[in-house]
Amino acid sequence: MQVQEQRPQAEANDLRLLIERDAEELATKLQAHQLRIFPPTAQKQLRRFSSAEAAKFLGIHEGYIRQLATTGKAPLPEPGPNGRRTFSLEEMNALRKFLDEGAKGNRSYIPHRSGDEKLQIISVMNFKGGSAKTTTATHLAQYLALKGHRVLAIDLDPQASMSAMFGHQPELDVGENETLYGAIRYDEHRRDIAEIVRASYLPGLHIIPGQLELMEFEHETPKALATRSRNGGLFFSRIGEALETIADEYDMVVIDCPPQLGFLTLSALCSATSVLITVHPQMMDVMSMSQFLRMTGDLLKVVSDAGGKTSYDWMAYLITRFEPSDGPQNQMVGFMRSIFGRRVLNTPMLKSTAISDAGLTKQTLYEVDRSQFNKGTYDRALESLNAVNSEIEDLVHKAWGRA
Repeated sequence: MQVQEQRPQAEANDLRLLIERDAEELATKLQAHQLRIFPPTAQKQLRRFSSAEAAKFLGIHEGYIRQLATTGKAPLPEPGPNGRRTFSLEEMNALRKFLDEGAKGNRSYIPHRSGDEKLQIISVMNFKGGSAKTTTATHLAQYLALKGHRVLAIDLDPQASMSAMFGHQPELDVGENETLYGAIRYDEHRRDIAEIVRASYLPGLHIIPGQLELMEFEHETPKALATRSRNGGLFFSRIGEALETIADEYDMVVIDCPPQLGFLTLSALCSATSVLITVHPQMMDVMSMSQFLRMTGDLLKVVSDAGGKTSYDWMAYLITRFEPSDGPQNQMVGFMRSIFGRRVLNTPMLKSTAISDAGLTKQTLYEVDRSQFNKGTYDRALESLNAVNSEIEDLVHKAWGRA
């Protein structure tokens, strides 16, 4: 405070200088916080999963794992000191492969798409912040990888919260031309999307991180449209065209969209095969969503008239941060179900201190250790997340024509 009093009054009142100083100081403090949480030698990782959890991810009964253990042939981890067996994702995948080979075509334990099953691109979106959009997209991408799918997560939000959850600090770890913008930009610096994709600490899950550079697409697109440049063309098809070049590598793409209706969001919508809209069941949020839907419809009509794709395999609303004991929230959920019917997912994502507390250290419930929380709180939150993600996975499988 004393330092600020010594500055000339004009400088102290200069909004640009004030914002620049605050941004610099905040970035420095965040970097220091990042180093405390994850020092340079540390690596993010998933927690280990119980036999019951592993069985659910594999699609078998827990008793079958015990049965396999008696044969001594299955690639199972050794029981711990307490006599209980826990699994890493690598060990689950090894068992998944063993089961698939033993099934001899009678059943598939490896859920990769095949034949005419097209790449599923899920755009997770909402116009209003605070709807748990990034939390939803991050947990969904991890869940799908845990179920054995090949997943690409794309952080399309310049705020890059998903990237931070995956351990990529935008100020430190994501350089120029290392976001999706590098693959959809209009100039000679455009890159192949395969050069931008990064492996993650989850086998089967890759990520394209985000940072403020993504805003360049919002600035450059109007210029490209105005000049009708050769590379300007159909801005809304650029993400889809970029993904086509790596489509064979993945089963699903999960896009965390910006909380605004700009060129990035429209391009994500036009590349998507399905759309998931997160909704906090409060009156102000639902009113905001009404305006969001109206504007989206108007913009998509313009895109459709210009030849853009606006057909989807499914669109669904996910109730987030839901408190079952909150009467007004229950009324709002009932109100939405009366309007949208089955397009509102059956399972809401519960509001939970376990999820918010894990987020303080940039972790998900699939990463943070259960012992750090009240077991009842943690189990309820995880059960809610798994139920939501399972319902979304079912929608994808139905789009593929699977039973």
